[in-house]
Amino acid sequence: MDYSLVQTLRAEVAEQLRGERRRHAERGLELTPADERTLGRSLISRALQRQRQSELIRGIQLPGPEEDAEIGAAVHAALFGLGRLEPLISDPDLLNIEIVGHDQVWVTHRDLGVLAGEPVADSDAELVDWVRNVATYAGLSSRQFDPMNPFLDVRLPDGSRLNATLAVVERPVLSLRLYRLEKVLLDRLQARHAFTEELRIFMSAAVRARFNIMVSGETFAGKTTLLRALGNEIGPDERLVTAEHFHELGFHRLPELHPQVVAMEERLSNSEGQGAISVHDLVDRSRRMNPDRIIVGEVVGSEAIAMLDAMTQGNDGSLSTIHARHPRAVFDRIATYALRSAERLPVEASYRLAAGGLDFVVHMCKQRLPDGRVHRYIGSVLEVCGFDGVQVVTSEVFRADHYGEQLAFPHAAITEERAERLAAFGYDSRIWAGAAA
Repeated sequence: MDYSLVQTLRAEVAEQLRGERRRHAERGLELTPADERTLGRSLISRALQRQRQSELIRGIQLPGPEEDAEIGAAVHAALFGLGRLEPLISDPDLLNIEIVGHDQVWVTHRDLGVLAGEPVADSDAELVDWVRNVATYAGLSSRQFDPMNPFLDVRLPDGSRLNATLAVVERPVLSLRLYRLEKVLLDRLQARHAFTEELRIFMSAAVRARFNIMVSGETFAGKTTLLRALGNEIGPDERLVTAEHFHELGFHRLPELHPQVVAMEERLSNSEGQGAISVHDLVDRSRRMNPDRIIVGEVVGSEAIAMLDAMTQGNDGSLSTIHARHPRAVFDRIATYALRSAERLPVEASYRLAAGGLDFVVHMCKQRLPDGRVHRYIGSVLEVCGFDGVQVVTSEVFRADHYGEQLAFPHAAITEERAERLAAFGYDSRIWAGAAA
């Protein structure tokens, strides 16, 4: 594609749009972002037509209608979207995009891991200009992005999240967390060899029996995907309240499965540092909304305390995720977050709270296979059995090897009271233990 032509047409149409804004303002009117997009398409079509007429007069062979359509779409993306990033955002197999400057691009592929990408602009200045356009058409026209305001967080129209930084770095840096809503079910994850049939039945029973479950794992291990699948085991008659740093779970977008969902998202402060609402605040507020379940998309701070408080005060069946390299590290992570919180909860108190609130920790692992694909699977399930005054007492009730095939040992017995509750919802550990033997 001729990106120099795209930039020329973009500059021409942008100037025309500025003129239309001025004329509307003089009449006391305002162009909405939707109006500007509609007008922009018309102006792009006219500008491209004038360009082709000029080329025809000069004897230049004209391209076909398909190429013109591509040029028009690229100009529209440069004005109202992310320009050359649009094809990457539209790729359903990409999970994240990391950019340093206009020409250092890395994409995280669902199966192939991190791959190098093509440049997304002709210069760093052009990249920054596109980011400012995105902020404008995401409803953040008052949010500046310049050396005095070097940080920007923007939600894209499809729900993806863009974080941009300049001035404090040598070159502008962009991180995009792409929103990939899909109806994830446990049987589909089992078909991908994420766990065995026994584990599928166990997890389904654990959710329906209203046990509090935390999904742990490293970055991109599949924690959120598993949490979605666990949440989709919850019946349609239950009222869900979700609290997230940004909407990833998407339960509110699946009314056929979850007709009653209150989906809350943290709000960052404005350019004056005002108006921030944290996930901790959301979890506190959620307890006043008569929820059947409270689901915290990801615990990365003081919301751990609010979540565990809710669990210990009767909000059974709560779900969440947390970053941890191994399942036992979950409790140390919680204690660290608690120490950093406004409450500055001591380690012992954090351990007691975790032991009293959590029933199971499900740990996700990832393994790069010989063919380059990344396999994600449940590596361990811990039952939380209490606090002995020093540490949280756990029992590993499941473990898997690196291909997700469950091993017979260790396969510790689940405590009697929990085993009975699980059996009432379809998982009888004695039957499976006998089959393994």
